[in-house]
Amino acid sequence: MNGAWFIFLLFVYLGVFQIGYSKHASARPAVVNIGAIFSFDSIIGRVAKIAIDEAVKDVNSNLSLLQGTKLTVTMQNSNCSGFVGMVEALQYMEADVIAIIGPQCPVVAHIISHVANELQVPLLSFAATDPTLSSLQFPFFVRTTQSDLYQMTAVAEVVDHYGWKEVIAIFIDDDGGRNGVSALSDKLAERRCKLSFRVGIQPDSIGNREAIMDILVKVALMESRIIVLHVNSNIGFKVFSVAKYLGMMGNGYAWIATDWLSSFLDSASLPPETMDTIQGILTLRQHTPDSDQKRAFFSKWNKISGGSLGLNSYGLYAYDSVWLLAHALDAFFNQGGVISFSNDSRIRSMAGSTLNLQAMSIFDDGMFLLKNILQSNFVGLTGLLKFNSDRSLILPAYDIINVLGTGFRRIGYWSNYSGLSTISPETLYTRPPNRSSASQNLYSVIWPGETLSKPRGWVFPNNGKQLRIGVPNRVGYREFVSRVQGTDTFKGFCIDVFTAAVNLLPYAVPYKFISYGDGLKNPNYMELVNKITTGDFDAVVGDISIVTNRTKIVDFTQPYVSSGLVVLVPFKKQNTGAWAFLRPFSPLMWTVTGSFFLVVGVVVWILEHRINDDFRGPPTHQVITILWFSFSTLFFAHRENTMSTLGRLVLIIWLFVVLIVNSSYTASLTSILTVQQLSTPIKGIESLIKSDDPVGYQVGSFAEHYLSEELNISRSRLVALGSPEEYASALKRGPGKGGVAAVVDERPYIELFLSSHCAFRIVGQEFTKNGWGFAFPRDSPLAVDMSTAILALAENGDLQRIHDKWLMQSTCSLESTELESDQLHLSSFWGLFLISGIACFIAVFMYFLQILRQLRNVPPESVSTGQGSSRSGRLQRFLSLMDEKEDQAKSGQKRRKVEKTLSDDDRDEESV
Repeated sequence: MNGAWFIFLLFVYLGVFQIGYSKHASARPAVVNIGAIFSFDSIIGRVAKIAIDEAVKDVNSNLSLLQGTKLTVTMQNSNCSGFVGMVEALQYMEADVIAIIGPQCPVVAHIISHVANELQVPLLSFAATDPTLSSLQFPFFVRTTQSDLYQMTAVAEVVDHYGWKEVIAIFIDDDGGRNGVSALSDKLAERRCKLSFRVGIQPDSIGNREAIMDILVKVALMESRIIVLHVNSNIGFKVFSVAKYLGMMGNGYAWIATDWLSSFLDSASLPPETMDTIQGILTLRQHTPDSDQKRAFFSKWNKISGGSLGLNSYGLYAYDSVWLLAHALDAFFNQGGVISFSNDSRIRSMAGSTLNLQAMSIFDDGMFLLKNILQSNFVGLTGLLKFNSDRSLILPAYDIINVLGTGFRRIGYWSNYSGLSTISPETLYTRPPNRSSASQNLYSVIWPGETLSKPRGWVFPNNGKQLRIGVPNRVGYREFVSRVQGTDTFKGFCIDVFTAAVNLLPYAVPYKFISYGDGLKNPNYMELVNKITTGDFDAVVGDISIVTNRTKIVDFTQPYVSSGLVVLVPFKKQNTGAWAFLRPFSPLMWTVTGSFFLVVGVVVWILEHRINDDFRGPPTHQVITILWFSFSTLFFAHRENTMSTLGRLVLIIWLFVVLIVNSSYTASLTSILTVQQLSTPIKGIESLIKSDDPVGYQVGSFAEHYLSEELNISRSRLVALGSPEEYASALKRGPGKGGVAAVVDERPYIELFLSSHCAFRIVGQEFTKNGWGFAFPRDSPLAVDMSTAILALAENGDLQRIHDKWLMQSTCSLESTELESDQLHLSSFWGLFLISGIACFIAVFMYFLQILRQLRNVPPESVSTGQGSSRSGRLQRFLSLMDEKEDQAKSGQKRRKVEKTLSDDDRDEESV
């Protein structure tokens, strides 16, 4: 309502009642007046009235709390009327009321919060759950219960837990209903769910069954079968009765009622016919922890109410609200607070002469009392009462209840701390918060229709409307999808897959195909997919690639075809020529291989020369032996035996190297002489990017965007091609004659192209990985069911049979897609040559060590006299020893030792 209207009503009230007011003050008065405004006739109000009276009695009997000060409460029945509630709030001015317990209804709370702000009188509401009642707008409004913001968060998490994506909300059309459903919509959106339909019921529609039936008929025609009912008990049970009549309380439906239902079930007994209408419903209840204090109060409650009225969570919060105020008052007095009132000078300056405004007074220390209320920290019947920085009670939690039989059972909890759980929130508070999907659990639910099977959550709407499915009107590759000439029907591989999948759905899906494109060129597929977001199409069927920018705006089914971009080039069978046998190896490979043949031959000669007669003889003979032995190992045809251990080690390793090199050479030469060769230098996407040649792509394909934006290929190089014939023509002409060097397109198109065009091949690997799917609006449940159907088609073989029907029309061989075998380079064999080289080095090094050791045992004068004239010194002895046959060297050393012994004996005899 308008603020000026409130002020006007204030003036009217003051002028009518003509009540004077005297300013007074008291440090700790004997009596403190408080007010209470709520609806006496509602189930919440009836419980709250008893709870507030009992709380006042308990506070007044507690001498240690207020030290003799008594609370006096005056209750007013607002009947959820904003006007009545405002007038009742104004009446409290005469009674020096320092706080008001309530109001109950959001409509009344919004109105009298303006009065409370002006008069600085705190409002402690135990039942106004409207999330828009903000402390910023209404600083004197204190919510002593949980906000609907948390309740709607709990509802959204339940919806998400069961995998539902769309929800219908039926609400009472007042401030609390509208704002609560708005909060629900926001929380659903955070979980990628949505409120597909919302409808309000007028608060005065309690007896209007026809209006409720009209609303539910609309709901029954909707797609979603998940219904959230956010109303009061008077309207709620009427809705369930009509829903039962319309068959909306059976299999397939899921109803979630907010805490109005649990409050009624806790406080009153329902007749069997009413209980029959709410079987399987889920409802929420504000969680209050179990405690001795709470159990004692429940026992006391049964005596107070005589067992005719049960205690609900709102009654507990009403009781705790009085105690909260009492604790705050005690702190207020202890800190020197004084209850005093003063006139509002602003209102007096605006008043006319006929209005008595002396009764218009402000609680002087109202802000001080409010501060103490917000700093409260004590344990009541509802648990710990403490406010956070947003002035909301900490640790919000709800019980999740399933109605069945003549009562209900709790299937779990929701807390803002850890989400859904079957463990009580008090236990979870002692553990680290855990929001993982594995920790989100609820017990099994008996759903409407007395079934344990979770409702799917949606059905195809029975409203007579057909799905409008957009289909591309292709020009090329019509085997995938094509329009039947002169009709509105389509055929092709994609159409058959879609039809087969729809036939597997457990429900009928009426649809009609709508052509997209002018039939002169392939349409732009990104624009086609965008038609779903604009509402022009309900789905798109065809050869639609699943790419990133499309998945941001629509949902795709499971891919029914694997795809990816590939490079297509022309090829020809090249003339191998007389020197083709040299092509398997690169020049460096030939050089290193030949060098190693010579090196190994020399090393083996060195190791075998002193002990093996095959490696001795005249110098010319030894050179020939080295060459013959080294190159004959290529064919494993060497006749010379190796006698030394080191020589055999070198030879074994070398023969292994020769085996690998020989096999590789044979395989490469065979490939060169038989495999068809490329007629362009393009060997894959890398070489295509580096070149400056034109590149072809299919009209309407995402390949254009990918090549230009992702691979940074200039758009001036890109050439649009619309049909397989244009592909072949452009590739045959080549870049020199106005054609293209290569075509980049998706593999399914290229494979179909190659089945009838044998002069082209794919080079390189796929450089993207994606697939084809059917597109639906975001979070469409039909996309999920279609994905399941496509998987079923793949498992039973129908998908392959459809593929073979349309796409197995090959007229030329596709045996080889590896088009050119590159030369073998040293980089592929350097490890083998390294091993062989190390073996040669180690063998020669050890051999020289042996020679040097023998050289130390040979005296200089024992060197052969035949070479004494041409050689000198140690080098002469080293070379002589290397060339000398080992058997002669050993016999010579023995003879020299005998001669030396005899010489020593002769000298001994002469000395004697």
